[in-house]
Amino acid sequence: MSRTISSRIWQPSRRQASQYKATARRLIAAGDARANNPRAFSSTAHRRLMDTTGFTETQLTVRQAVSQICSRFPNTFWRECDQKEQDPREFHAAIARDGWLGIALPESLGGSGLGISEATMMMQTIAESGAGLAGAQAVHANVYATQPLAKFGTEEQLRETIPGIISGTWRTCFGVTEPNAGLDTLRLSTTARRDGDEYVVSGQKTWTTCGQVASKMILLARTTPYEEAPRPSEGLSLFCIDLDRTQAALSMRKISKMGGRAIDANEVFFDGYRIPAKALVGEEGQGFKIALHGMNAERCLLAGEALGLGYAALARAASYARERIVFRRPIGTNQGVAHPLADAYMHLEAAKLATYHAARLYDAGRTDASITQKAVGVAASSAKYLAAEAAFSACERAVLAHGGMGYAVEYDVERWFRECLVPRIAPVSREMILNYVGEKALGLPKSY
Repeated sequence: MSRTISSRIWQPSRRQASQYKATARRLIAAGDARANNPRAFSSTAHRRLMDTTGFTETQLTVRQAVSQICSRFPNTFWRECDQKEQDPREFHAAIARDGWLGIALPESLGGSGLGISEATMMMQTIAESGAGLAGAQAVHANVYATQPLAKFGTEEQLRETIPGIISGTWRTCFGVTEPNAGLDTLRLSTTARRDGDEYVVSGQKTWTTCGQVASKMILLARTTPYEEAPRPSEGLSLFCIDLDRTQAALSMRKISKMGGRAIDANEVFFDGYRIPAKALVGEEGQGFKIALHGMNAERCLLAGEALGLGYAALARAASYARERIVFRRPIGTNQGVAHPLADAYMHLEAAKLATYHAARLYDAGRTDASITQKAVGVAASSAKYLAAEAAFSACERAVLAHGGMGYAVEYDVERWFRECLVPRIAPVSREMILNYVGEKALGLPKSY
């Protein structure tokens, strides 16, 4: 077991805790001043299921504040967005207006100065409110994709980009996945060729979330041919670029998909697309290592989103099982209904512990040199895997507990079930996580 599990990881320092509380209270006060609806938490369930014992006061404060925003967007709003494939702009604007898009960015950049632990709680709360993956994905990239930029970006990049993202003026997407590389990120073929004070980008990205509404993209592209790179992990570079749709060299095609239809996913085509050389983030050729700072954060956030989805579905199923009368008694009386739901709850609670351990490890690793990237990677990947599996089980059983009504749109569980497949597939498959953990944690030979 990793030696990094210690009291200093489970709790912030006193000074940090004081700062975190002050920031969270300020954000809550701002939200209260604008709130039109004083309801406490969630438009989804009659009661909250997740045990909040052990969370910090700051995390619980974040949960309360974000819940207040989410309560203004009922399930009917999210059903309509899903059915019409309509971007939830109003929700994104509400989250931005109260300052939450900068939750994990330094206060010096206009952010809240909190960590991925608090950001994960925010993403879980959004999904759990009934918004599901669609609500979470509306703000997802704005939180994790800015992590490598905040750490490695120049002062000019930070000054010109971060405030616009935090305010909601600009939305961000992450351009990594390619159709011919898939999970083999080191084999990306999109190129960025230096030409004077510009780079010329050519290639294709796929499954780029929010590409249709984003103004900025964090782009990973090849600046050195794979065969000429000193190491396989070198030769890729990270850029923060504008998406100028007036240029013929940039085009997109929206992908029709099974779930989360409110949030667009796209194929993005670059054909000699010119970007300024100053768009480079960090050193040329070090983009893969830099991007990992965003990837581990993304795994934590997505784990939180999966948890929220699972708890929402399970709460709805438990409520239905208490109220639905068949054979003159609640169906929850039957162990055939109750036991699968109880099992799903236990798996969610276990995945919750793994998720927030990984998030705390990520945060602590910023200042504690004894915490390795490998430790963070194993924890974040494990959390994403466990939360995705727990969410899938909870959502499937929620549909089955409803019987025929589980297939009806009005009960929402079918929407959450369609969305719960995403954390199992993206941003990395279950099988690749098992490969990674087997290699890094168990010392097994690399199998890919």
